[in-house]
Amino acid sequence: MFTDMVGSTALAQANESEALRLREEEELLVRPMFALHQGREIKSMGDGFLAEFDSALRATQCAVEIQRRIAERNTENRATPLRLRIGIHLGDVEQRGTDIFGDAVNIASRIQPLAESGGICVSNAVQEQVWNKVSERLEKLPPTALKGLRGPMDVYRVVLPWTVHDRSGTDTTASGIAILPFTNISPDPNDEYFADGLTEELISVISQVRELRVTSRTSIMQYKATTKPLSQIGTELGVGTILEGSVRRAGNRIRITAQLIDARTDRHLWAKTYERELNDVFAIQSEIAETTAGALRLELLGSERESIKKKPTSDFEAFNLFLKGIHAAHQTSLFEGVTESIKLFEAAIARDPNFGAAYSYLANMIISLAGVTLGPNEAFPRAEALTHKALELDPNSSDAHTALGNLALQSERNWEAAEVEFRKAISLNPSNEMAHWWYAVLLGILQRPDEGIRELETILEVDPLWDMPKIGLAGAHAMKGDYPRAISIVKAGMEVQSPSSMHHVGLGLLYYGSGQLEEARREAELAEGPLPLGRGLGRAILSALLGRPEEARALLAVKLDLAKSKYVSATDIAELFAALGETESALEWVERDYENGERFLAFHYQSVAFDALRENPQFQSALERLRLPRETPKRLPKSR
Repeated sequence: MFTDMVGSTALAQANESEALRLREEEELLVRPMFALHQGREIKSMGDGFLAEFDSALRATQCAVEIQRRIAERNTENRATPLRLRIGIHLGDVEQRGTDIFGDAVNIASRIQPLAESGGICVSNAVQEQVWNKVSERLEKLPPTALKGLRGPMDVYRVVLPWTVHDRSGTDTTASGIAILPFTNISPDPNDEYFADGLTEELISVISQVRELRVTSRTSIMQYKATTKPLSQIGTELGVGTILEGSVRRAGNRIRITAQLIDARTDRHLWAKTYERELNDVFAIQSEIAETTAGALRLELLGSERESIKKKPTSDFEAFNLFLKGIHAAHQTSLFEGVTESIKLFEAAIARDPNFGAAYSYLANMIISLAGVTLGPNEAFPRAEALTHKALELDPNSSDAHTALGNLALQSERNWEAAEVEFRKAISLNPSNEMAHWWYAVLLGILQRPDEGIRELETILEVDPLWDMPKIGLAGAHAMKGDYPRAISIVKAGMEVQSPSSMHHVGLGLLYYGSGQLEEARREAELAEGPLPLGRGLGRAILSALLGRPEEARALLAVKLDLAKSKYVSATDIAELFAALGETESALEWVERDYENGERFLAFHYQSVAFDALRENPQFQSALERLRLPRETPKRLPKSR
């Protein structure tokens, strides 16, 4: 590994003492990282280092951590930013005294200047070792001629989340593709599910091409039956290319038309019609993915080609049930849709017990109901068995690793294992927005808002129209005490779409946390109106905190009555009691949350409703048992 400080020569000429101070700061920051990742410093070259590692993975992880630490240091508004370029190559070296020599050293030194300011570049040899072991995406640069080498060499840029929006002169839409909902033109309008499910499966298959950033389902489904020009859609989604088409199913035959279009010029890159037997639908998906990659001049790795060609099941009827399950899961009535999708995924598994994707989807569906309509003691053991079966069938399933991370997060409260699994899921499919989302949730629980913000911004790259990451961003900025930024994010979202009661509740809670009570009251009033039982908790808490306890007491009575015969979250009840100022009852239900094995307090403990309990020894003990940070959330003084 070679590192080099950007602009050190110019700085030394302008301000020698500041340049020396910056070099000393670089040494203090970088040197400990080598030892931490089992590396060895070979020598310092004034404004950079040469280091050696016994593992390409450790070298890459070290480089990422160095750049992460420096990025965090630079965000503190210091007078002189510190920026490094890092280059890594893998090969044999010759030891002479304390120094090392050889082609590998020379090539690493040639790669390092190719990195952007604050960036990392690695050779193809390193890329082959680490591409499926790090969560950061590796982006291939144009073939590069390096001094001393006969021909061009493949070099990869490590895409760092905190620099992804700062690529000077780079077209960030070039690697982005949106697969619009395929139109159902079958004689039977009830075949709509097949077109929608096939669209989602194509998104999944094409996401295997690691050099492509594929827009997720939540955003693209908003363009179903749209009349917007493709150029406008491309701009709104931040992509350069769009894949669209239609599906016609009749009897045992299927006809799929597909066309890839440059959204900026409206130029057709390719178009094709596939007329096959229904059982050939998997081959069609593979061909579309490979043709798309070829049209975009992307070279598929062997592992990518293998993933694209892999048939999810040999039983078409199982696949048909699977597509129906996907379609049902996304219907308007959330709980009814999820319940129906569970039945369909179970039916798909009954048809083909080796259908790995069906196990993954079913596990994630059941986890989504844990603590909502299913008790954790019922949901988690079942989801765990399904997840392990999915991984047994496909160890490289991003969805299965997401489910395993979610079990570690929600069932075991094993924060370290959850982080490992979410990062693994992301490395297997960088466009898996749910893996990014749950990783961001974990980072929020552990009060690591800067990392959470980076994850949430990554989600918005592949799913720019999804509301949840925007709400999460507001929460992360509020965690840092930056309420003006948090409030502006929610307001911006309300300008894009008609504000709902939930928008007003979220904004009201932010105003309350920032001490702006009059504004909080106004938002609480704007949030009036009927809400489903599961959605009314936030509004009831906000009203209670503002001195209007009636709704909270009514909701509490309903939940306590339901708890006699059905599952109700103990944390929800504790939070309502806390908002009403009934400390002893709140603490009693906090204990029930732990004793019952639910432990959903982790998701709620930073709520303003719990501020009155924050310093209570019993509440502190509850946080300690869950290994949660006990720092007090940042609130601003109350006004009016």
